[in-house]
Amino acid sequence: MSREQRGPNEKLGAVLALAGISNAGLARRVNDLGAQRGLTLRYDKTSVARWVSKGMVPQGAAPHLIAAAIGQKLGRPVPLHEIGLADADPAPEVGLAFPRDVGQAVKSATELYRLDLAGRRAGSGGIWQSLAGSFAVSAYATPASRWLITPADSSVAREAGSAEGSGAPIKVGHSDVRKLREAAEDARRWDSKYGGGDWRSSMVPECLRVEAAPLLLGSYSDEVGRALFGASAELTRLAGWMAFDTGQQEAAQRYYIQALRLARAAADVPLGGYVLASMSLQATYRGFGDEGVDLAQAALERNRGLATARTMSFFRLVEARAHARAGDAQAAGAALKAAEGWLERSRPGDNDPSWLGFYGYDRFAADAAECYRDLKAPRQVRRFTEQALSKPTEEFVRSHGLRLVVSAVAELESGNLDAACEQGVRAVEVAGRISSARTTEYVKDLLHRLEPYGDEPRVVELRERARPLLMAPA
Repeated sequence: MSREQRGPNEKLGAVLALAGISNAGLARRVNDLGAQRGLTLRYDKTSVARWVSKGMVPQGAAPHLIAAAIGQKLGRPVPLHEIGLADADPAPEVGLAFPRDVGQAVKSATELYRLDLAGRRAGSGGIWQSLAGSFAVSAYATPASRWLITPADSSVAREAGSAEGSGAPIKVGHSDVRKLREAAEDARRWDSKYGGGDWRSSMVPECLRVEAAPLLLGSYSDEVGRALFGASAELTRLAGWMAFDTGQQEAAQRYYIQALRLARAAADVPLGGYVLASMSLQATYRGFGDEGVDLAQAALERNRGLATARTMSFFRLVEARAHARAGDAQAAGAALKAAEGWLERSRPGDNDPSWLGFYGYDRFAADAAECYRDLKAPRQVRRFTEQALSKPTEEFVRSHGLRLVVSAVAELESGNLDAACEQGVRAVEVAGRISSARTTEYVKDLLHRLEPYGDEPRVVELRERARPLLMAPA
């Protein structure tokens, strides 16, 4: 279905020419993006010609898919207004802005919180379904640079007037902030144990909308406001991490950008670095190793002399992951050595942030193993994986599953098919107990690597054990 505009859509035609996409090429890209989300679309070059020459506006998710398809070719986000389709839906730019003004930052974050809930209640993916495939690593450039230039706002005190909503505005106190921090701590535990798709983890967006948003729109002193922005930043980063773990990359990107802006308002430079490290891991996971390096180094640069030794170790570890994905073995090795050195300097009495409670030698070893996996050094992968798996992981079940897959890959590359399948079976068992698209992707990668041995009994058994996991709805 389509509705008609007045006259040709010259904006769409101009951007298509700029991107070098033909009418048939755009139709194919839009159909492919739709298929990735379970939509059966049959657009062709004639459909695109109507969009451009007659100003026809396709309905449903199509305008967002058009923007995503063009954005993938250009390597940057493409807002609907740039291609003359802004009337289709006002939502796609929400969450991508990194405002300089604190008041605008509150507006940007709270708009995102409301949008996510509307999407979830729609029952069909809502706005995130429309935006699927629109992740663009270049969207992180402005947030990172603005945070580097000014990592803290001068004042965040706020006096909310009656125009903010019905009734008297909330007067925010430290007890309100404590509740948000407790919610963040609970969510971190559930996420680590059950995955980002567990229903308990999915309550984080609800908490942001129902609890955090009214507080951010309330009245508070500068002191309380800093704490409020910090707690909200932690919850927002968690929402991004859970979206990342469940494969909603476009949602994760928007949450991360808002979390970084809130961390700046909190004047919490280490927390801002943690958000940048999360952005770096996402970029690295998506195959953008160089950009991952930039984001990790941005986290490091502003935290020199501020963050604890363990925090700096984690940032260097994230940098190593990005170097390894980019194929730079020397830089990855240097970053790993630095990460280990910082970790050795850390002490139990250090004032480490609560959000870093997951990080220790076992996590260092696990990520080092993944670095060497990317660098195709199976001996090193086996060495570090053995260290990573030596510690009981009742609290970090998802991490344990990921480590088992990495171990299986190392065994396979070392020529130990039986050991690889044994670890693979254990990984599938763990993956079946959690809700994590990322863990499932790791299992899929292992099965792909095992395809040359498809007729081997152990491989057949592993494939059969993994079938329910791979057939489960995303």
